[in-house]
Amino acid sequence: MQRDISSQILKGILQGVMLTILEKNVEYGYSLSKKLDDYGLTNVPKGTIYPLLASMEKKKLIEGRMQESPDGPARKYYYLTPAGQQAKLEFQQEWQQLEEVVNKVLGGE
Repeated sequence: MQRDISSQILKGILQGVMLTILEKNVEYGYSLSKKLDDYGLTNVPKGTIYPLLASMEKKKLIEGRMQESPDGPARKYYYLTPAGQQAKLEFQQEWQQLEEVVNKVLGGE
């Protein structure tokens, strides 16, 4: 049985995870939420995703563009910027360092 990830832990990694998803595909808010669900992050409140997207856009890590949708009204699609790419790389490096330390602690080394 899968348990929900602590919201405090999730807050610290969600931006990096979202940048990584956006590196692979252009997404709009709801589709990004569905991708998070697909990856197993099912406890992310929808009210968390949109403010985080707005924050990342303000920091120029992503760029939002309104585009027509074949399924209805226009949607705001998010693209990774060069600054976002750099932030994603930094997240990956920090995650690898943290993973190594936590694994050592959990493994009793």
